[in-house]
Amino acid sequence: MIFKWAMPKVFRIFALINRYRMKSTIYNALADKKKQGKKSFAVLIDPDKVNTSVLDELIELSTAAKVDYLLVGGSLVISNHLDECVQHIKKNCHIPVILFPGSPSQVSKYADALLYLSLISGRNPELLIGQHVVSAPFVKQSGLEIMPTGYIVIDGGAPTTVSYISNAAPVPADKNEIAMCTAMAGEMLGMKLIYMDSGSGAKRPITESMIEAVAKHIEAPLIVGGGIIQPEKAYLNCKAGADVIVVGNAIEKDASLIKEMSDAVHSVPVKVS
Repeated sequence: MIFKWAMPKVFRIFALINRYRMKSTIYNALADKKKQGKKSFAVLIDPDKVNTSVLDELIELSTAAKVDYLLVGGSLVISNHLDECVQHIKKNCHIPVILFPGSPSQVSKYADALLYLSLISGRNPELLIGQHVVSAPFVKQSGLEIMPTGYIVIDGGAPTTVSYISNAAPVPADKNEIAMCTAMAGEMLGMKLIYMDSGSGAKRPITESMIEAVAKHIEAPLIVGGGIIQPEKAYLNCKAGADVIVVGNAIEKDASLIKEMSDAVHSVPVKVS
């Protein structure tokens, strides 16, 4: 028998448990998909580069193509349209919206989740932990599902905004072992996701051999983006071990690629890890 005075405490405990479960919805889905060998496709939307009509087109195409996630954010985001962008997406479709922030100011409580990025490939303390300390109270208050993410920038053959802003050299494109060890370290430090990115407008996407080397040595879901302009490359990246493919720049130039990219990613044969 539970005494009456203990009931409020019990209810609080159950409320906390339920809140935790609700906040882990997207991460749990990603982890489950990885266990099942299923691949996901995400469209990256930069609020600075879209208006309402462009957003409507992206939403319509993404819904029809069964896109798994919509990532919203960018390295700069100089406009004040982040909240409006996220709200418009949430109002017009049911695809989960995940924030991909380039700075602590890029947080919207209207999204579903936040990639809490730590630039583990660089040596800039501000992007390893400094900005996180500043943003922590606001992020906590947002009510978003927070997903700690080890962010690894790979040399894509061209200067990128993230490299310039972070003042950090990317991992050389042919140094698979550095990327592998960096990802392993990130996971052992508690990162729930690993995101390898060659940057927007990269001339060279990340090689399949590097993706394979990393995927073999981590349990965390692996996200790969940057320089993916052909559906075949998205397919090969998934075959090599990527769990989520992110495409942004190519779709900005040709939105019709959404269906081809999504079909390619979802056509990868299921291979249980």
